[in-house]
Amino acid sequence: MQQFLEALGRKTTVVNLDPANDGLPYQCGVDINQLITLTQVMNQFELGPNGGLMYCMEYLEKNFDWLLQKLEAYKGYYFLFDCPGQVELYTHHHSARAILKLLEKHGYKVTCVHLVDSYYCSTAANYIAATLLSLSTMLHLELPHVNVLSKIDLVHKFGKLEFGLEFYTDVTDLSFLQKCLDNDKVTSKYKKLNATLSELIEDFGLVSFSTLNIEDKESVLKLLKIIDKANGYIYSGLPTSTLKIPKLDVPDIDFEYYRVANIQEKYMEDQDEDSLAQQIAQWVKDEEEQNKQ
Repeated sequence: MQQFLEALGRKTTVVNLDPANDGLPYQCGVDINQLITLTQVMNQFELGPNGGLMYCMEYLEKNFDWLLQKLEAYKGYYFLFDCPGQVELYTHHHSARAILKLLEKHGYKVTCVHLVDSYYCSTAANYIAATLLSLSTMLHLELPHVNVLSKIDLVHKFGKLEFGLEFYTDVTDLSFLQKCLDNDKVTSKYKKLNATLSELIEDFGLVSFSTLNIEDKESVLKLLKIIDKANGYIYSGLPTSTLKIPKLDVPDIDFEYYRVANIQEKYMEDQDEDSLAQQIAQWVKDEEEQNKQ
């Protein structure tokens, strides 16, 4: 992404906030390892990897001035924050949220980009778990948020999806996954729990997914436009007068349908031709027949 942004002429630098990432595969402008390292914390306090990461984030929160000073050296740059992958940091631990709020307080426009491996679409239980995690993160961080199904070019290698790709990107009606869960020997034992979690996700109605193939420039550009819109970068060059009247942003449903359809055709050629609507119609018919009995 850094290389892509620089190719577009955007001054960009990466901020590494992962203290476990000591062998950076990219050029980094700001590195938390200059302040504290996970190995150092684990050895000194006899902590495991998870506890060590939490300590490092708490330490960064207390030493936020260090981060702020480093960022000020790159005034006018577009920042890419590379954060630890430990989910607890974003679902209920306080430090990551506090650091992001401090960045906002100092005028930085922050957007959270949550990458979910498209592998989790291969089974109903994994998909519900990943969607619930996305929702929990959104509610905890309280920031503009973009959820992304990454490695979408590999989705066909994980097995045939129960539905079309638009079902998984739109997170429309998770109740249709219940039959998949009920037919599984493991997840069928948690029928009520699965139904409750699905209903919870739908009640909030906040989660949807974009897609990403990092090797596809068109895919990267589409995601970048979504992120730029979320953090306001797309409006940064406009006169202030044009931003006084808020505009209701209503997505073009037809455009979104064809966008996902094109992605499905490109990366899921082995899928049957039955549409999502036909599959759902059949399931509704089955449910009606069961109710009559």
